Amino acid sequence: MSETRRAELGEQRVAVALTVNGRACRLAVEPRTTLLDALREDLALTGTKKACDRGECGACTVHVEGRRILSCMTLAAMQEGKQITTIEGLEHDGQLHAVQAAFIEQDGFQCGFCTPGQIMSAVAVIEEAKAGWPSAATADLQRPISLANLSKAEIRERMSGNLCRCSCYPNIVAAVAEAATRS
Repeated sequence: MSETRRAELGEQRVAVALTVNGRACRLAVEPRTTLLDALREDLALTGTKKACDRGECGACTVHVEGRRILSCMTLAAMQEGKQITTIEGLEHDGQLHAVQAAFIEQDGFQCGFCTPGQIMSAVAVIEEAKAGWPSAATADLQRPISLANLSKAEIRERMSGNLCRCSCYPNIVAAVAEAATRS
């Protein structure tokens, strides 16, 4: 829609400053624009996928201030001044992130549509385990969790918000377990 047409309809824009994948970005978005739509449409970062658009599948997972979120369920304007990492921001100097490499080695994808969200969640799973955060599958809450005791059950529980239509779950769990050993 043209800027003229937007003005005719009375559509207002909100200025939002974000740091996306280490790059400062200034956007002018309609107040109801989701972070997902801002990333894909305004910044042309199409690695983050739009699937269910209801927060049910996890394909739109990104990190905001180091924590994973569903970008279809948050407004871009709410992220003012925040650090956002998308799948495009994981590799550094031409080197894949350990999780990206493990997904390739363990064949953790088939159609690949859910893969960016799966990888972003997997990175967060490893960071959460490093921080000692328990999950619903943690057997002993008295003992802090660590990468050493990140079991397959723990990985499955922690990744349960990310759906894969191809049912590639065993390979995804293997990829997360492999990447955890490298972290």
